[in-house]
Amino acid sequence: MRFRIDGREYAGASALEIVSEMRRDAARGVPACSSPREFLRRAHAELCDRVPARELDVSDRLDEETLALGYLYLCDEYGVGELADAPRGAWTHTA
Repeated sequence: MRFRIDGREYAGASALEIVSEMRRDAARGVPACSSPREFLRRAHAELCDRVPARELDVSDRLDEETLALGYLYLCDEYGVGELADAPRGAWTHTA
Protein backbone atom coordinates (compact mmCIF):
# COMPACT_ATOMS: atom_id res chain seq x y z
CA MET A 1 0.00 0.00 0.00
CA ARG A 2 1.22 3.50 -0.83
CA PHE A 3 0.02 6.92 0.29
CA ARG A 4 1.09 10.34 -0.99
CA ILE A 5 0.52 13.57 0.90
CA ASP A 6 2.22 16.98 0.85
CA GLY A 7 4.80 15.85 -1.71
CA ARG A 8 5.88 12.84 0.36
CA GLU A 9 5.20 9.17 -0.36
CA TYR A 10 4.76 6.54 2.34
CA ALA A 11 4.65 2.79 1.80
CA GLY A 12 3.84 -0.10 4.08
CA ALA A 13 2.18 -3.48 4.33
CA SER A 14 -0.64 -1.96 6.39
CA ALA A 15 -2.33 1.38 6.96
CA LEU A 16 -0.96 1.44 10.50
CA GLU A 17 2.60 1.13 9.17
CA ILE A 18 2.00 4.13 6.91
CA VAL A 19 0.45 6.18 9.71
CA SER A 20 3.35 5.25 12.02
CA GLU A 21 5.82 6.51 9.42
CA MET A 22 3.80 9.74 9.06
CA ARG A 23 3.81 10.07 12.86
CA ARG A 24 7.62 9.76 12.95
CA ASP A 25 7.95 12.45 10.25
CA ALA A 26 5.57 14.77 12.10
CA ALA A 27 7.53 14.32 15.34
CA ARG A 28 10.76 15.73 13.94
CA GLY A 29 11.45 18.87 15.92
CA VAL A 30 8.19 18.80 17.91
CA PRO A 31 6.91 16.67 20.79
CA ALA A 32 5.68 13.33 19.48
CA CYS A 33 2.16 12.04 19.92
CA SER A 34 2.06 9.38 22.59
CA SER A 35 0.30 6.82 20.38
CA PRO A 36 -0.90 6.24 16.83
CA ARG A 37 -4.46 6.89 18.07
CA GLU A 38 -3.43 10.33 19.42
CA PHE A 39 -1.67 11.11 16.12
CA LEU A 40 -4.85 10.16 14.24
CA ARG A 41 -6.95 12.40 16.52
CA ARG A 42 -4.67 15.34 15.69
CA ALA A 43 -4.53 14.44 11.99
CA HIS A 44 -8.34 14.27 11.80
CA ALA A 45 -8.61 17.64 13.58
CA GLU A 46 -6.32 19.20 10.96
CA LEU A 47 -8.81 18.22 8.25
CA CYS A 48 -11.70 20.20 9.79
CA ASP A 49 -11.57 22.90 7.10
CA ARG A 50 -11.77 20.39 4.22
CA VAL A 51 -13.84 17.47 5.53
CA PRO A 52 -17.36 17.44 7.05
CA ALA A 53 -17.29 17.16 10.86
CA ARG A 54 -19.33 13.92 10.81
CA GLU A 55 -16.38 12.25 9.05
CA LEU A 56 -13.80 13.30 11.65
CA ASP A 57 -14.79 11.23 14.68
CA VAL A 58 -12.03 8.99 16.02
CA SER A 59 -13.94 6.24 17.80
CA ASP A 60 -12.43 4.54 20.82
CA ARG A 61 -14.24 1.35 19.77
CA LEU A 62 -12.22 0.85 16.57
CA ASP A 63 -8.79 -0.75 16.52
CA GLU A 64 -5.82 1.33 15.36
CA GLU A 65 -5.50 -0.43 11.98
CA THR A 66 -9.14 0.35 11.16
CA LEU A 67 -8.69 3.98 12.22
CA ALA A 68 -5.51 4.31 10.17
CA LEU A 69 -7.11 2.82 7.07
CA GLY A 70 -10.16 5.04 7.52
CA TYR A 71 -7.93 8.12 7.76
CA LEU A 72 -6.06 7.23 4.57
CA TYR A 73 -9.33 6.58 2.70
CA LEU A 74 -10.77 9.85 4.03
CA CYS A 75 -7.74 11.82 2.82
CA ASP A 76 -7.98 10.13 -0.57
CA GLU A 77 -11.73 10.75 -0.88
CA TYR A 78 -11.44 14.47 -0.08
CA GLY A 79 -8.34 15.10 -2.18
CA VAL A 80 -6.00 15.70 0.75
CA GLY A 81 -3.77 12.75 -0.15
CA GLU A 82 -3.64 9.90 -2.64
CA LEU A 83 -3.97 6.27 -1.64
CA ALA A 84 -2.69 3.60 -4.03
CA ASP A 85 -2.55 -0.17 -3.95
CA ALA A 86 -5.05 -0.36 -1.09
CA PRO A 87 -7.62 -3.14 -0.86
CA ARG A 88 -10.80 -1.20 -1.67
CA GLY A 89 -13.14 -3.98 -0.56
CA ALA A 90 -11.42 -4.33 2.82
CA TRP A 91 -12.92 -1.25 4.49
CA THR A 92 -15.12 -2.51 7.30
CA HIS A 93 -15.90 -1.17 10.73
CA THR A 94 -15.01 -3.62 13.49
CA ALA A 95 -16.46 -2.18 16.66
